[in-house]
Amino acid sequence: MIQRSYCAESAQEENQALPTLLLPGVLDAPVNELAAWLGGEDTAAFPAALAGQCCAPLRELSGEKLDGLLRQAALVRLQSKAAQLEARARQAGWEQALWEGLFRALGYKHNDWPMQRLAELRSRFRPTQSKATPLEWQARLLGAAGLLPEELSRTQTGADHYVRRLWDVWWREREEFNTCVLPRAMWRFSGLRPANHPQRRLALSAHWLSAGDLPARLERWCAAKLADGALAQALAETLQVGRDDFWSWHWTLRSPRLPKAQPLLGAARVTDLAMNVVLPWLWARAVGGKNETLRGVLANRYFVWPRAEDNAVLRLARARLLSGASRRAFRTAAAQQGLLQIVRDFCTHSNALCERCRFPELVRQWEGEPMVEA
Repeated sequence: MIQRSYCAESAQEENQALPTLLLPGVLDAPVNELAAWLGGEDTAAFPAALAGQCCAPLRELSGEKLDGLLRQAALVRLQSKAAQLEARARQAGWEQALWEGLFRALGYKHNDWPMQRLAELRSRFRPTQSKATPLEWQARLLGAAGLLPEELSRTQTGADHYVRRLWDVWWREREEFNTCVLPRAMWRFSGLRPANHPQRRLALSAHWLSAGDLPARLERWCAAKLADGALAQALAETLQVGRDDFWSWHWTLRSPRLPKAQPLLGAARVTDLAMNVVLPWLWARAVGGKNETLRGVLANRYFVWPRAEDNAVLRLARARLLSGASRRAFRTAAAQQGLLQIVRDFCTHSNALCERCRFPELVRQWEGEPMVEA
């Protein structure tokens, strides 16, 4: 019997039996064979008829020209994300634009909208006379998110004690925030890794909000002279928070205590935040301030950043566009960003047969001109 462990948290929260599925009678091949086929880089079985129309012209490009093409696409992606943050900053200020970007990125693809909505409500949650503790921020965020349990579990005394402390804060304030509490149905839990659960992401955000100095810390990271190999670690230290009495030991409010404390922010998410929020936000400010030197520094950091985790969009794009190129061929996160931008600009606007897609012809015309200065 194989259980979908990533659904366990949702099932426990809803007091439902954990879904199970008996697989031996329904598999097309042994588990080991299926795992090797689904998880490997072997693309020999990918149907040639399903390859993108740009696959052939891309295959004709030299490695240098392909790198240049991906670099140009990555620059477009950086500028686009920076422009979105700059547009929001014109309405709400640079700091608020940053918070909304961070919350949205922490929501990942499943919960980006409700996370952003909570960031939009930040000024309402912020105390006016005293600095709120991380616990108080956690109570407000989880309460407004509609993610506080209404009942205790009765089986996990440690978790119940923490939930009681949250309710000690929230019951006094929920009437004030009643009009902005999100319906629980807004959140998606299926398919989530435990570390990506919105409860845990909001617990991390509460620490940032309580400290109150995250924008200034990011600016100091930006101004620091760092070797290329030290960039990611330095940003991880900037974004990481201290040990939380509850959340360092639990994935969710209903999960059992972990045998070993876990950081609230992993290395993979640091890279996602860097590429999608931190560097675009700093870039937009550098462009707005006409600081060409800083813009050059940020461009270098963007283009040398180590590659991020793989995902389904990248795997399919490599199979269809790049003849199944290995993820190891993408040494930087910027190269991955470039491929994602190509998918966004062309593949999502065409059908599976690439009808009326302009990208194949653009590739044929690509001469590998020097990259436009960032």
